[in-house]
Amino acid sequence: MPERVLLIEDDARLAEMVCEYLGAAGFEVSRVGNGTGALERLARQPYDALVLDLTLPDMDGLEVCRRLRAHWDTPVLMLTARGEPMDRVVGLEGVRVDIAMLETADGNGRLELMKFHAPPVRVGDQHAPPNTLGIRRIAFAVDDIDAAVAGLRARGTELVGEVERYEDSYRLCYVRGPEGIIVMLAEQIG
Repeated sequence: MPERVLLIEDDARLAEMVCEYLGAAGFEVSRVGNGTGALERLARQPYDALVLDLTLPDMDGLEVCRRLRAHWDTPVLMLTARGEPMDRVVGLEGVRVDIAMLETADGNGRLELMKFHAPPVRVGDQHAPPNTLGIRRIAFAVDDIDAAVAGLRARGTELVGEVERYEDSYRLCYVRGPEGIIVMLAEQIG
């Protein structure tokens, strides 16, 4: 019996593409277009995994994840694409990026994968921008991003871009760490 996946995505075009891809990989895929519908569907039937958009019409994808974690331990893969706010965070223009976020089964951690489509990648530079291929980034959750940035600036560290607000969920920024690695700071808000 194929593994059952619930896709929670309001963009019909993107949902069709994801359903087709997952179906071709052997998954049985169901789709809902909002967070409320997803929580109602999960209350009626179990799924082996969820693919969750972070920007839904009725509630933030992270709120959907918090609510479902209160009742179920189903693995969650989060996805979204970001534009202008990401431009300001990473200090690049014309950013097109796919982001997939996988929450660990215990709910205590997340793995975020990013694939930059634009701007073009620069290779072989120790101070290359955040879209450079390879393991060049690490992220930390902070309680107060302004205090963290002030402390880093006092030690001579500068932001790569700007501190930017992502919806009503996070404030984010990048700084350049040792050996040219990019360090993302994320403060959860709201």
